[in-house]
Amino acid sequence: MATTPASEEIPHSTVPDGSTESWKDSKRYLWLIGLVVPSLAFVAFGMWAATGWSVWFWLGPIVVLGAVPLLDLVAGLDRSNPPDDAIEALEADKYYRWITYLFLPIQYAGFIAAMYVIANGAPFGLGELSVAAKIGLALSIGTIGGIGINTAHELGHKREANERWLSKIALAQSFYGHFYIEHNRGHHVRVATPEDPASSRLGESFYAFWPRTVIGSLKSAWRVEKKRYARKQQHPFRPGNDVLNAWVMSAVLFGALVIWLGPSILPYLVLQAVVGFSLLEVVNYMEHYGMLRQKVGNGARQRYERVDPSHSWNSNNIATNVLLYHLQRHSDHHANPTRRYQTLRDFEESPVLPTGYAGMIVLALFPPVWRRVMDRRVVAHFGGDVNRANIHPPKREKVLARYAAAAPAATTTQETAATTAPAGGAHAAEVLAARCPGCGYTYEVAAGNELEGFAAGTAWDDVPDDWCCPDCGVREKVDFVPVEPASLG
Repeated sequence: MATTPASEEIPHSTVPDGSTESWKDSKRYLWLIGLVVPSLAFVAFGMWAATGWSVWFWLGPIVVLGAVPLLDLVAGLDRSNPPDDAIEALEADKYYRWITYLFLPIQYAGFIAAMYVIANGAPFGLGELSVAAKIGLALSIGTIGGIGINTAHELGHKREANERWLSKIALAQSFYGHFYIEHNRGHHVRVATPEDPASSRLGESFYAFWPRTVIGSLKSAWRVEKKRYARKQQHPFRPGNDVLNAWVMSAVLFGALVIWLGPSILPYLVLQAVVGFSLLEVVNYMEHYGMLRQKVGNGARQRYERVDPSHSWNSNNIATNVLLYHLQRHSDHHANPTRRYQTLRDFEESPVLPTGYAGMIVLALFPPVWRRVMDRRVVAHFGGDVNRANIHPPKREKVLARYAAAAPAATTTQETAATTAPAGGAHAAEVLAARCPGCGYTYEVAAGNELEGFAAGTAWDDVPDDWCCPDCGVREKVDFVPVEPASLG
């Protein structure tokens, strides 16, 4: 397992004093709470059968948007981190990954059962559902599917092929399989820049962000796969295209359910899918609101600064964190995308949300309230210089008029010389292997990378300069360090 080299560790982490022998994961069994969400469908069925009240079918949004925000306020914060010498063993503990695996069968059992009940009514003579009850059930199933996308997110970042396929399966319910490609190879590369459709901008409401990210992410995912196949000199309409095979999974799932249960379920299938991926996108909206990576370098070598914990909003509200597998420790996730959820850390330099994700979702649905709470926090994060934020173009003049007067008299962009020499052409000796200094992925010329479109023997100089690490998406080719090939070691 590759770990972050000591020289690459991010400073100011709040790692407590301790060692592997003395430290224990206090949240080890709390992670099982994450399985409560996919179980909500069965709780709703059971309570409806016991009481006859159809309001139970609305349990999903009631819990996620009502109960969890209150729990966040009551349960408080957790800033504890595993010590550095415990991380390797913690990552290797398969108990944690089996919790995420178990989410999927519970998710799909509830999804299929819900579609059956919508189509045929409840078994054992419990009766038909009203239209309102069917809508409520679809919203609850969509909420579960949206949280399931978070499970897909955790699995999709891992190197193991089985976990990546499980990620696609989790995404199939929401018909959002292209997220698997766009998030890993698009969003993580361009995060906190104007070019990223999944990074929201200062002054942009969620309702303006939604169509931009839904359409933009779809286009981006297709471009990523089209470019990958172009390197192989092949057209992208192939079974191996990760956008197409993910969509096929959803089409087969939806088609099989319609054939089995009838076309009457189709509106509810669509509704739950839209709710599911909208829940994902409202989380995307809050995770990088207003954040902007500054430009570094000069001339042709200018690029965005490397992603670090200051480019993502963080939250340590423990209730939502155990429910979402530490998704709220988003800063460490973007700095170290292959790191497993149980080892994600809190950093002092990360901007902090005023409450957990569940409560922030509620705020995002009311733009005036969101702006009142968040805009001043964005400006404060940049030391009062609003020009350093990622501002929504249609609102730029209004935002500047409100905050520019308080901006310090400093330059608005970084113009520093790039300090990292390319691992390729700038070196006199031919590079036979180069390693990502962040996650440890190694490109070997002799082996190439067929999945990325580089045949065996593809020289390092022939790898495009805009290519990013296929495992973490954080480091670009210029960051890679020449190493001795494993075959010669």
